[in-house]
Amino acid sequence: MTEAAVRLRGVSKRFGATQALAAVDLDILAGETHALVGQNGAGKSTLGKIIGGVYERDAGDFEAFGSPVGRWSPRLALENGIAVIHQELSLVPELSVAQNVFLGIERHRFGLFDGSIEGRFEELNERPNFRLDPRARVRDLRIADQQKVEILRALARDARLIVMDEPTSALSIDESRHLFDVLAWLRDDQRTVVYVSHFLDEVLETCQRVTVMRDGRVIRTGLASDETKESLVSGMLGRSMELTFPAAPEPAATTVPALRVEQLSAGRAVIDVSFEVQPGEIIGIAGLVGSGRSEAMRAIFGADPADAGNVSLDGEVYEERSPTASVQRGLGMIPEDRRGQGLIAGMTVRGNVSLADLRQYVRGGLVSRSAERSAVSRLIERLDIVPRRPEGDVATFSGGNQQKVLFAKWLNVSPRVLLLDEPTRGVDVGAKRNLYDLIVGLAADGIGIVLVSSELEEVMNLSRRVYLMHAGRTIEEVDPTETSMDDVLFRLFGLNSEAAA
Repeated sequence: MTEAAVRLRGVSKRFGATQALAAVDLDILAGETHALVGQNGAGKSTLGKIIGGVYERDAGDFEAFGSPVGRWSPRLALENGIAVIHQELSLVPELSVAQNVFLGIERHRFGLFDGSIEGRFEELNERPNFRLDPRARVRDLRIADQQKVEILRALARDARLIVMDEPTSALSIDESRHLFDVLAWLRDDQRTVVYVSHFLDEVLETCQRVTVMRDGRVIRTGLASDETKESLVSGMLGRSMELTFPAAPEPAATTVPALRVEQLSAGRAVIDVSFEVQPGEIIGIAGLVGSGRSEAMRAIFGADPADAGNVSLDGEVYEERSPTASVQRGLGMIPEDRRGQGLIAGMTVRGNVSLADLRQYVRGGLVSRSAERSAVSRLIERLDIVPRRPEGDVATFSGGNQQKVLFAKWLNVSPRVLLLDEPTRGVDVGAKRNLYDLIVGLAADGIGIVLVSSELEEVMNLSRRVYLMHAGRTIEEVDPTETSMDDVLFRLFGLNSEAAA
């Protein structure tokens, strides 16, 4: 029998009143890719962080590569061959790709960086063949490429066990396939991967064993080949659930779009984008990573300046765009990077939700905390945000619940149009269905929805119309009921589906 790279017995962890892990017993076998699945708050990310030294366990026994673990930290974990790639990336934006990869393990000569760093980088980069520019600044990279830098950092430290928390959440289908090749290479090289993911198809395809978690406990561990998506969902939720999408409502009968974008351009990423959405309509924007989807949304919202083009809200031209002006005009946006652009870590749920418009809580020239807390508490109940603590630090919440906090922030200001950029990224299957119902419900209330997602199935099943983007341009509008996902992918890659067949 293969020996365990990591062995946990009775491991528990508590955050205040929240029991994150309860007496967890688990063996991670050497050389396997082992998935951890469960709803947000199930404890899978917490378990991965305990293995990686980010959190100290409160109780239980922990062995790594046959040796008992006492005090533990990321540095000690790394020294013992364990690296963590977090869901929220932890790179230094101002440094180059190569500097980030070798940060902390640089060779120095006379107090300066050894000039061989780029040569060492190219040697390392050749194995997974990510084709990253070692001199590029990390701040200028797409999230997908930043994810690759994190993987190279782990490989540079010769990690024997790598914890990957939602590694494909920012990757296109093609890039995800490339990551799966890297996972196969790691397995062939007898390295162990702990794979935390909400993408159950990925888990079944790439992992040898899978552990299902619920409410901080291990429900079962078994071979991935013995599981199906339905069996995993049932284990995660404690009940069966159909993996379906809610029906989108018909938009309001009007000739005036809630939002119209005409020939928008912004920087190098957005060249010519045009689309419109009616009140109560959900339209989708589909494109490969790098197509300019997110940049277009930011330019519409006013987070980034536009170079040319027109944006109209309810038939009125919207000039001098800015986030503040957009809030006042009823235009909201959930960005793809919730930690860097959507939420303020260290601030309470109450503070994050009410931040978009504090004026509604002003009483006698002062902000009424009781009125603010009451409104936020109602939104917490409505969106089932866990834990239900308005004063809880949003940074300690799971990814899915952080995403719900972002929705609450915009529901709090009654928007007329919502730009949703990757609204279900890092969200488990149960919470996804809740968010799908929420999005459809918002449309039913007359809100125009623009949905941007790397999950093509999500865009095609929730949207009434879908605009395809390629190289900064909207190239085509398709009817999801008359167009297959394969056809859309062929068009996005610039291929003819019939010729390719």
